[in-house]
Amino acid sequence: MARRNEKLAAVIAQTGWSQPKVAAALVRVAAEVGADELLGTTRSHIAMWIAGTRPRGRAPLILCETLSRRLQRSVTLAEIGLSTPVPGAVPVSEWRVDTVTALLDLGRSDVDLERRQLLAGAAYSVGGLVLPGQQWWDEAPQRARSRPAATNRRIGDAEVNAVRELTEFFSARDQRHGGMDGRTALYQYIRDDVARYVGGVFASDETRSNLLSAASEAVYVAGWMSFDASEHEAARRYFTLALKLAAEADDAPLAGHILRAMAHQATDLGHPRAAVNLAAASVERKRYSLATPRERALLGVVQARSLAADGQRREAIAALLRAEDDLAAAGPGDEDPSRVWFFQRASLAHETARTLWTLGDLDGTLREFNNSVLTRKADTFSRTHAVTLGYMGTVQARQGNVEAACATWALALDAMEGVQSGRAREAVVNMRRVLSPFRNRGISAAAEIDERAKAVLERVA
Repeated sequence: MARRNEKLAAVIAQTGWSQPKVAAALVRVAAEVGADELLGTTRSHIAMWIAGTRPRGRAPLILCETLSRRLQRSVTLAEIGLSTPVPGAVPVSEWRVDTVTALLDLGRSDVDLERRQLLAGAAYSVGGLVLPGQQWWDEAPQRARSRPAATNRRIGDAEVNAVRELTEFFSARDQRHGGMDGRTALYQYIRDDVARYVGGVFASDETRSNLLSAASEAVYVAGWMSFDASEHEAARRYFTLALKLAAEADDAPLAGHILRAMAHQATDLGHPRAAVNLAAASVERKRYSLATPRERALLGVVQARSLAADGQRREAIAALLRAEDDLAAAGPGDEDPSRVWFFQRASLAHETARTLWTLGDLDGTLREFNNSVLTRKADTFSRTHAVTLGYMGTVQARQGNVEAACATWALALDAMEGVQSGRAREAVVNMRRVLSPFRNRGISAAAEIDERAKAVLERVA
């Protein structure tokens, strides 16, 4: 007779879910990863597994992922009493997938994936944020060197420069128009060209590293555009692949930059513990020490916000002060990578404001948002400018100054002309939510902003 799996029962109890809810959640995850054999999972299966019947095939791994998402931490096979290898099980860890294969798979699937996400909302995988151990990082460059060529294409400086130039174009386009506009063209470029370059024949080890770094930045920008478009699971997958490419290039500052983006996303989505871990990893060892002062400041201010979201007030303030010092140390002679071109005083002020907001300092929040607005080149950074003004108006409204909030929101809506951004859209949705108690109080400015906000929501799909 099978022995009851008390470990699995205990973890399920932590979720607060009934057995039917566990089964339904597992089916959703199974559909995402193409495990069709598990689409018929029911409450009876969950009851049998708790009673001691061993799940078959990929079920243990997908059960781990399902429970990880619910608990917002990594749940291991050992933790649910299923650590013995399962015949026929296929690891779902993205860290083990060959980089070239992952590039091609992302390129083929993302248009359909995002359509499904828009219709049904695929869950953001918190379990997918758990990073591999140090040995994986140490071995990544050798894995790249020993990978056999997938094509006969010879790769030199021309290909490296081509990837960098197009990445810079899309990065600038994202800052101005938002991630919802034009990102499918970047996806296609990654599939058709970047994947071929990564799988090509390299003129030297230095060329290989340079190409892998360039490819990593291209994939990172695709992830950032997906994040801005509110396609969060697609963004996480792009960030993960970009991080793998950076590790293979042995480019520690770039890896830190990507980990910072992952922490930013996790904080925005309400997963502070995962965000703190990612932000801490972004400033570990050479990721911080080899970065330029400007990039260090960017890493530090995102770490500050993650710490604030996790309730670590003292640590958050210390990280803010360090970021201020790092940006003050930046100078014209620094060889900043192109990826930090956008990070100026306005960006630091914006992220500082969001940290102070989380800490409950609304006066400080307004001061920093105002600094951000006054120092930003609005025509170059239209998306961020609009979002900053949206946040600023919300804080003014919470302080009871509705007239000032409406004036700020009017500027935000002006700035959104031509912007296609999920984050900008969320700012507009929040405007209407905050304004809802004032709609029938005869405040003409509130009624006008509400009507304009409705029109913007119809335009920003």
